[in-house]
Amino acid sequence: MEKMTVNGVSTTQVNGSEQYEKFRTKVNGRYQWFYQYDYRHTNGNLFSCVASTLAKCRAKRDKHLKAGLI
Repeated sequence: MEKMTVNGVSTTQVNGSEQYEKFRTKVNGRYQWFYQYDYRHTNGNLFSCVASTLAKCRAKRDKHLKAGLI
């Protein structure tokens, strides 16, 4: 699997594509799972977010697409 970032820069280069990674981190003393999500719009703009599920990441992306923010 290709890494999502190299030196802090997204490797999501193909317009209209998405990449995500699941990771675990400590929150309030407990470990929780999150997703790092990148989406490269067909216009070349990059949307990136972190959420507890992949579905929530995609919902955030869709909200931004609908609002014309990407």
